[in-house]
Amino acid sequence: MEIKYLDKIKSPTDVKKLSPKELEILCAEIRETLIDTVSQNGGHLASNLGVVELTVALHKIFNSPHDQIIWDVGHQSYTHKLLTGRYERFSTLRKEDGLSGFPRPDESRHDIFYSGHSSTSVSEAFGMACAKKINNDTSSVISVLGDGSFTGGMIYEAMNNAGRMKSRLIVILNENEMSISKNVGALAKYLAVIRSKPEYFKIKAGTENLLNKIPFIGKYIAGTILRIKTFAKNSIYGSNFFEDLGFRYMGPVDGHNLKQLCSALEGAKISKGPVLLHIHTVKGKGYDPAERLPSVYHGISRFDIDSAEPIVSGPSFSGEFGKNLCNMASVDKKICAVTAAMSIGTGLGDFSKRFANRFFDVGIAEQHAVTFAAGLSKYGMKPVFAVYSTFLQRAYDQLLHDGALQRQNLTIAVDRAGFVGEDGETHQGIYDVAFLNSIPDVTVYSPSCYDELKSDLEKAVNEYKCLTAVRYPRGSEPEGVGEYSCGGRDFAVYGDKNAKTAVVTYGRIFGNAVEAVKRFDSGNEKALLIKLNKIKPINPEILPKLLRCERVFFFEEGTLSGGVGEKVALKLLENGFKGEYKITAVPDCFVKQATVESQLKKYMLDTDGMFKILTE
Repeated sequence: MEIKYLDKIKSPTDVKKLSPKELEILCAEIRETLIDTVSQNGGHLASNLGVVELTVALHKIFNSPHDQIIWDVGHQSYTHKLLTGRYERFSTLRKEDGLSGFPRPDESRHDIFYSGHSSTSVSEAFGMACAKKINNDTSSVISVLGDGSFTGGMIYEAMNNAGRMKSRLIVILNENEMSISKNVGALAKYLAVIRSKPEYFKIKAGTENLLNKIPFIGKYIAGTILRIKTFAKNSIYGSNFFEDLGFRYMGPVDGHNLKQLCSALEGAKISKGPVLLHIHTVKGKGYDPAERLPSVYHGISRFDIDSAEPIVSGPSFSGEFGKNLCNMASVDKKICAVTAAMSIGTGLGDFSKRFANRFFDVGIAEQHAVTFAAGLSKYGMKPVFAVYSTFLQRAYDQLLHDGALQRQNLTIAVDRAGFVGEDGETHQGIYDVAFLNSIPDVTVYSPSCYDELKSDLEKAVNEYKCLTAVRYPRGSEPEGVGEYSCGGRDFAVYGDKNAKTAVVTYGRIFGNAVEAVKRFDSGNEKALLIKLNKIKPINPEILPKLLRCERVFFFEEGTLSGGVGEKVALKLLENGFKGEYKITAVPDCFVKQATVESQLKKYMLDTDGMFKILTE
């Protein structure tokens, strides 16, 4: 498709110059660009295809960045990037030193917050709207979120708070999967469109002002009209949850009709109080495979556009986890699986079909998921909550209070542990070891191969009456590590047991440590290699093996602060260790997007980096 308009959009001002017909062509060009770029770079496709017209309409009506647009989760902001001067760099999306797959304020002044987790935008937008009100700024703040975000409790906390104050806050609810409110009949649909027009708000505001100026009876008449109008509206629409919270409800509006969208946004812009604009879109709009399978194309690796087949596929830790849990559940009827809207990503797709009555997708509600699983456990079930490491951060209090403290059988399957690659700062799985280390009575396993994953999962589910986590990385088993399986043990020792140099590591990077130690052993010295399988609590039997060494090196794909290396080093010092030790881990920083291989190299956790540190 020939690009006629998109390459000329240098800022949202250029969008405002286009006619309705030209905007339709622009939308088609955007979809073509999205499909082409994501097919080559991977990323979030279905959600972005669904908000093309909405994003164009937003930049047609509002003045970004004076009017701030805040994208919930942020994975649906690709079109926003294209319309805010980033078209020429869009081919670098999700690549190292390229455009982020999420909003980044350091990338553009049109990106207001870093955003990678769900249900946060209304709180952020309401805070900004209140600050504007204090400073007599009449510009708008717009929160854009999908219906999935409404499964997160933070949204309701924010809306309950925001509905009580007259701020220029606009919340756009993009309904693309589940039904939130069902209006019946042609009259309801007609009135939904009428109530979204700016003329409606102008006439309404003018009438209210006029009535309020009539001495003695004006306010009484206005109040009576409001009550009659509310009764009539509720008779047609039914009770509206959002208006009960204090929001002016508008919609539902066709999210792919630019004329309706622009009209509704103009109406919302005029309103002096908080507005909830409800739009309906089709996830994956414009690419048939994504429309048919939006969950598959939500976040996808590189794929062939014509065949819709992924370019890279194969076994993965997530897939192995799902397969093992299915095998266990077929024998043990007490095993349940819990996920927070990530059944496919965490490998639970097959489980959800085979054991539907024991599968629970709680929505984007990680806090609830942990406490809900604790309730399952209390009644004698064996719940396994599968969650990405980055999203488990949201449930720290529940892990401590409702998990560990209760001393129930509760297993957390921590997917995407360690570096995650191109998703960048908001999705790195490098913090879970540190925060799990801070919680008492928690057992943590970190397998480096599929055999250990199977063994660790079976132990966690069947042998522990406590909170147990099994953490594993994104992607597949590193080549060659399977032959070094711990065989169900807490740790394993390899190499010369009389060596004066020791290497301690765990998880995915163990394979790199093996190769680094092989290179080191080819020189004049030998090294002892200790592979940890259980990383909390640390088996004290490793201490005598390290205390006899002169140098101990810790390599850890996680944060240095609060990590395993710090804990073991402290134990060594407490037991009179007189040698030298060095911890190589992620320093006090946020890890930017790049391939996992590049991230490991940058932080000296690949084979070359480990060998260099060993020989310095």
